[in-house]
Amino acid sequence: MAEIPSTARVVIIGGGAVGVSSLYHLAKAGWTDCVLLEKNELTSGSTWHAAGNVPTFSSSWSLMNMQRYSAGLYRGLAAEVDYPMNYHVTGSLRLAHTKERMREFQRVKGMGRYQGMDIDVVGVNDIKGRYPFIETHELQGALYDPSDGDIDPAQLTQALAKGARDMGAKIVRFCPVSGVRRENGEWVIETPKGEIRCEYVVNAAGYRAREVGKMFGRDVPMMVMSHQYILFDEIPELAAWSKEHGKKLPLLRDVDTSYYLRQEKNGMNLGPYEKNCRAHWASDNDPMPDDFSFQLFPDDLERLEWYLDDAVRRVPILGTAGLSKVINGPIPYAPDGNPLIGPMPGVPNAFEACVFTFGIAQAGGAGKVLAEWVTEGQTEWDMWSCDPRRFTAFASEPDYCVAKGMEVYGHEYAIHFPRHAWPAGRGRKKSPIHDRIAALGAQFNAYNGWERATWFAQPGDDISEESTQTFTRDGPWQKRIREECLAVRDAAGILDLPGFSRYRLQGPGAREWLSSLITGVVPKPGRIGLGYFADDKGRIVTEMSIMALDEDFFFLITASVAELHDLEWLQKHLPQETQITLQNSTEAFACQILSGPNARKILAEVTNADLSLPWLSHQSCQIEGRWLQLVRVSFAGELGWEFHTKIDDTATVFDAVWAAGQKHGLKLFGMFALDSLRLEKGYRAWKQDLSTDYTILQGWLERFVKWDKPDFKGKAALQNEEQQGVTKRFVTLVVEAGDCDAPYMSTLWHDGKIVGETTSGGFGHRVDKSIALGMIRADLAAPGTKIEVEIFGENFPAVVQKDEPLWDPRNERLRA
Repeated sequence: MAEIPSTARVVIIGGGAVGVSSLYHLAKAGWTDCVLLEKNELTSGSTWHAAGNVPTFSSSWSLMNMQRYSAGLYRGLAAEVDYPMNYHVTGSLRLAHTKERMREFQRVKGMGRYQGMDIDVVGVNDIKGRYPFIETHELQGALYDPSDGDIDPAQLTQALAKGARDMGAKIVRFCPVSGVRRENGEWVIETPKGEIRCEYVVNAAGYRAREVGKMFGRDVPMMVMSHQYILFDEIPELAAWSKEHGKKLPLLRDVDTSYYLRQEKNGMNLGPYEKNCRAHWASDNDPMPDDFSFQLFPDDLERLEWYLDDAVRRVPILGTAGLSKVINGPIPYAPDGNPLIGPMPGVPNAFEACVFTFGIAQAGGAGKVLAEWVTEGQTEWDMWSCDPRRFTAFASEPDYCVAKGMEVYGHEYAIHFPRHAWPAGRGRKKSPIHDRIAALGAQFNAYNGWERATWFAQPGDDISEESTQTFTRDGPWQKRIREECLAVRDAAGILDLPGFSRYRLQGPGAREWLSSLITGVVPKPGRIGLGYFADDKGRIVTEMSIMALDEDFFFLITASVAELHDLEWLQKHLPQETQITLQNSTEAFACQILSGPNARKILAEVTNADLSLPWLSHQSCQIEGRWLQLVRVSFAGELGWEFHTKIDDTATVFDAVWAAGQKHGLKLFGMFALDSLRLEKGYRAWKQDLSTDYTILQGWLERFVKWDKPDFKGKAALQNEEQQGVTKRFVTLVVEAGDCDAPYMSTLWHDGKIVGETTSGGFGHRVDKSIALGMIRADLAAPGTKIEVEIFGENFPAVVQKDEPLWDPRNERLRA
C-alpha cells in the first residue's frame, strides 16, 4: 500500500488527464510538494474511454489558446519525460454545408492565424485531394487544420504522471477522498489511508466533481451525458491507401450533421453528437454508482442509426466495414459546455479543474491555467469562459444542468450566432415587470439567468429561432433596433435591466480601503463614478460603478455576470481585522434606464426630485409613494437616469413612468439597442473590452488613474509600463463593413501585418456607421490611421477615430 504523506502544499483530487496535467504543471512551476489522490487507477474515469481527439479549433479565443498549448505540449512531451506515446498529427477537415458555416470557418481561421496556427479554409475541389474516399455532395467547403490529430489518452496521462513524479510530485492511487474539513487555515483531506493537511486543494474529479464539491459545501453545476462512438473493422482500401502514402487520413468532422470520423489503425471510429441524446445519473431512479471505474453503459445504437447512415453516404467505404466495438461512457457537461477551471466559488484556497467535455484536447492547457491560478493567483490568458464563478446558484439546479447539458451536447458543433438565444433552461430569473414587457413584444435572452429584453417585435415580425441563425446584420430585429435607438435619440426610451450585481460596502475605513483597490478617485457623497480595479500586473480585473451615499457608505454596481467574480475580488482583499462590512444585495433591487432628451419632462410629471442635479449625481426620491434611488447616468449616452428600486416597488414605479411618457414619445428598448448606443460612446463591455488580456493603460483609461494618491493595487506595474511605453492601445474604429459587423477577436491588419484585434463590434444607428472597438499596436493608434478589419475572411477598410465618442463627443446631450 502506497504511503500517504501527512502534509502537502497542494492536494489534487482526481487522476484523469486534467488532474495529472495540473500536477505536472504545478511541479514544473517549482511547486513539487504536491500530491494527487485517485480513487482507483489513473485514467479510470472519462479519460480511459475518451476517443483522444486533439483539435485546436474553437470559436472561443481562450479555449483556442488552451487547445493550441495542449497540442504544442503533446508534440514534445514523449521526449521530454522519456515516455512513449502514440500521438498522430493527421490534420483534419471540418465540412461546411452552408454559407454561415463557411463564415464561421473564416473567423476561426483568422483567430488561428493570429495565434500562429496554419489553419486554412479550402474549397470543395480541394477536399477530395486531401480525403480521397469522400463524397462532396451538398458541401460549400471545409476548414483544414494541419495540427489536429489524436493521442492515446492513457499514454498521455501516464507521460504527464511520469514527468510530475520525476520532478518530485507524488501520486497515490486507490485512495478515495472520504471527506474534507477546514482547520487553522488549512485543509484536512480525509482518506482510508490517513489524513493529509494542505494549503490548497483542487477538485479534478471529472464526472464525480459534484460529489467531491459537496464535501466543500459547493454544488458544482454539471450533469453527465452518455457519449457513444463506434469502432469498425479493417477496411482493405483504407489499409492500402495508408500503406502507399505512409500516413493516416485527416480526421473528418461533418459538423453540420454532427459527427466525427477518424481513421483508427486501418479501420474507422465514428463519434456522433446526437440530438436524441441521453443524460445519465440525472434522477433518483438512476443514481450514480459508488464506483464506475473502467466501466461503460450498455450500447444504445438506435440513437446513432441516422448518423451512421449519413456517414456512409459521405464516406462509402465505411459501409463495407463490420462493426467492431461500441464505446458508451460518461462525459460531464457544464451548462454552457465549457469546463470549470479556477477558484472554487465561496471556498478559500480551493480550486476546480473539472467538468471537461473535451478533456484530452484541453488537458495540457488546463494544467497550465490551473497551476497559474494556484501559484500566482492569476492566469496569463483571460479565462473567464472557464471560470467557475461565471455560474451563480441557479445554474446548479439539477433540472437546469440536465436541460442545458443535453442542449449543448445535441448542438455540440453548432454555430454560435450573435442574435441567437438558446431556448433550454430559460425563465429562471425574471424582472418584476417581465410579463408587462413581454406583452409589449419583448424578445428575451438570459444574462446570468436574468431574462432581459433584447429587442421588441411588432405584429408580423419573424421571431422564429431560425431567423436568428445568421451572422448578417440585417434581420427582423434590425428595423426595430434602429427605431429603438432613434427613439432614445429623439424622444426617450426605457430599458428594464434586472440583475445588476450590487454590493453594500459600509464601515469605518471603507473609503480608504476602496481607494487602495481602484486606480482612480472614490466619489464624494451624493456622487457616482467608475472605479477600475487592476491586478498586480496592471491588468484590468473589473469595472464597477461606485455610488457614495456617505463618507464610508457605498453601493458598488457591476455587470450581471460578474456577481461572484467581483464579490470574491472584494472579499479577497478585505483586511482580516476590520469593521468594514460587505454584503451582496443583488437579489434585493431592480433597475430601469430612462434615456433621451424628453427624460426630464417625463420624470417631472411623476416625482418632485431635484432634476437639475448634474450628471454623475444621485438622490433618494419617491414615485407613486415608492422609494427609489435616482441616478443621473446613462450607458446610452443621452440625458438620462437609472431607477434603482426595491423588487416589490419596481412595477409601480415603471407603470407611472410608462404612463407619463406616452405623450413624450417614450418607447421600450432592449439590450441590442443598448449595445449599439454604447458603441457610439466608446463605452467598454465587461470581459470583451475590459479583461485581464489588457492593462489599464492599454485600455486608454489613464483618466481613471490618479498617480499622486498613495499606493494602489497595480500602481508599480502601471508606472513601469508608462516608463517603458505602452505597446497596445484601445481605439474606436469606423469600418466600411459589408453585411456583417466585426465580431469579437476579428484581426486588424496594416501593410499586410497583423497589428491588433477587435474587442466589440456593431452598427451605430445614430451615426449610421459600422463601429468596432479594439486593441491596436500603439504607433497606429493615432486618429486618421487607415487599417483593415478582417471580417469572416474578407478585409474591410477602417479608420482610427479620436479618443472621444463618435456620438456627442463633448457629452453635451449627456450633461444637458
